[in-house]
Amino acid sequence: MTNVMKAAILDQPFSIEVKKISIPEPRPNEALIKVHCIGICGSDVHYYEHGKIGRYVVQEPIVLGHEVAGTVVRIGAEVKNVEVGDRVAIEPGVTCGQCKYCKSGRYNLCPDVSFMATPPVDGAWSEYVTIRSDFLFKLPEEMSFEEGALLEPLSVGLHAMNRGRVTPSDRLLITGLGPIGLLTIQAAKLYGVTEIYASDVEPFRLEKALELGATAVFNPLKEDLKEGIHLQTKGEGVDVVIETSGNSRVISETMTMVNRGGRVVLIGLPIEEQIPVHVPYLIDAEIDIYGVFRYANTYPAAIQALSRSNIDITRVITQSYSLDEIKKAVECTRTQKDRSIKVMIYPHR
Repeated sequence: MTNVMKAAILDQPFSIEVKKISIPEPRPNEALIKVHCIGICGSDVHYYEHGKIGRYVVQEPIVLGHEVAGTVVRIGAEVKNVEVGDRVAIEPGVTCGQCKYCKSGRYNLCPDVSFMATPPVDGAWSEYVTIRSDFLFKLPEEMSFEEGALLEPLSVGLHAMNRGRVTPSDRLLITGLGPIGLLTIQAAKLYGVTEIYASDVEPFRLEKALELGATAVFNPLKEDLKEGIHLQTKGEGVDVVIETSGNSRVISETMTMVNRGGRVVLIGLPIEEQIPVHVPYLIDAEIDIYGVFRYANTYPAAIQALSRSNIDITRVITQSYSLDEIKKAVECTRTQKDRSIKVMIYPHR
């Protein structure tokens, strides 16, 4: 192995280039991973377009990418849980492990988290990456690297299930069918849910939702969503709404889409900082509202559940590119929503 590698460097909005940089050296508690594949996330595209997301601003050149799986090629002196040659998925948010949130199991809320591809922390659009070894999870032989990389966005859907206290008897509505929305359908199936309704404005994504097991789909530009749900459920309605689009109007309306006593889980981040909510209805109907920030304690459960199911999460992958084609790959994700869902990058192809 040489001491240099290829990495995709974003230095300003719409300016990304593959360059040669030094291969990172693992610390005593870290492992060096040879990246097999890594997905493009909506947050990566947002940094590419705008150079920031909320309070996180790209002020120095940065490597993006955090949906990653690969092979351990070197370990630090203190590493005990993985060995060279292990196939692993990477959980990209390294937390302190000592604060009250980490101690209580809600480590996704750790104020000192170091999350890949969130400024100023580099991500993994590169040939190699280092990570603290307790954030590595071995992949069973029957699980592909692609599935390993998709554990990250799937985890958002799994965390939404946990937050919304979803049970097999619940009827679900998922609004927004990007990668997170579609993988939330798969997460719901892993939880035993059998009635899953979904909405989006892109016909391609509606078709994909049906392919992945949605009971029925709706295009709110062409039909009344509430009326459609009423007809499909024979007036029973839905118990849980999981909102992934980030559309402010949809967020406002979720409270009136769910049954009285129902639950609303908000995943998608809106552009607006404040959104009107029908508070009298919220109180009168006793609606529970839950926010979702990334995930916690999902990787082991996801690996176990997927390895014992016939659910194929890789069906959300629509295109693949080499690392040298990173500009083309990001533009595909950004501009071709009518035929692109999850784009996968292969640094060593």
